[in-house]
Amino acid sequence: MVIIPAVDIKDGKCVRLLQGRKEKETVFSDDPIAMARRWQQEGAERIHVVDLDGAFEKIPKNLPVIERMIQSIAVPIQVGGGIRERSAVDRYVQAGADRVIIGTEAIRNPELVVECCRAYPDRIVVAIDAREGLVAIEGWVETTRTRAVDLARRFEATGVAAINFTDIHRDGMQTGPNIEETRKLAQAISIPVVASGGVSSLADIQHLLPLEAVGVVGVITGKALYTGALRLADAIAAARNPTA
Repeated sequence: MVIIPAVDIKDGKCVRLLQGRKEKETVFSDDPIAMARRWQQEGAERIHVVDLDGAFEKIPKNLPVIERMIQSIAVPIQVGGGIRERSAVDRYVQAGADRVIIGTEAIRNPELVVECCRAYPDRIVVAIDAREGLVAIEGWVETTRTRAVDLARRFEATGVAAINFTDIHRDGMQTGPNIEETRKLAQAISIPVVASGGVSSLADIQHLLPLEAVGVVGVITGKALYTGALRLADAIAAARNPTA
């Protein structure tokens, strides 16, 4: 299982939001590029970057910063936030992003996902953010009537590299990931799943590790790393030696 640090960018700064609410913002660094370098130095194998301004304004807003980040570090970067059109996917791929994450448009325009998967095999990730099992979109401000598992099933056999699954109630709360919902989703589909939301400690990482057997290949963690509640090196070591 890969431990993936999150770098969320808003107004050019590295921030974390509480349950995705932009008014509940904590700034952790004025330099998101330096933060990405830090996680690389501490052993990260992949970094999860979100353009929060893009997510709220529905168009990429921090592309120059993200381009410089990609150029500054050697580990793969997956990026999302405000990706609503093929042109945005093209720009990120051309900038060197290893994977591009499509969220809202996966439910609004699933053909965009299929088209991008054809153009960029194994480089498109679908983000499914759920509130009480139902998909939330538009920067988490709108909850749909579509179940997370039903949306994920639509993309079987399309070439999606992974499903990023976030339980919104857990995100930024450091209350522990939703193990059972993550397990159910992973068991229901053949697409690899990356868990997100709520990681608060090394124990939470250890609780997720058994899910690797059902297809959970990674976990994204943000606030716990920034507050010091979780050390990246410890999480990576636990993931590499689950029986230690």
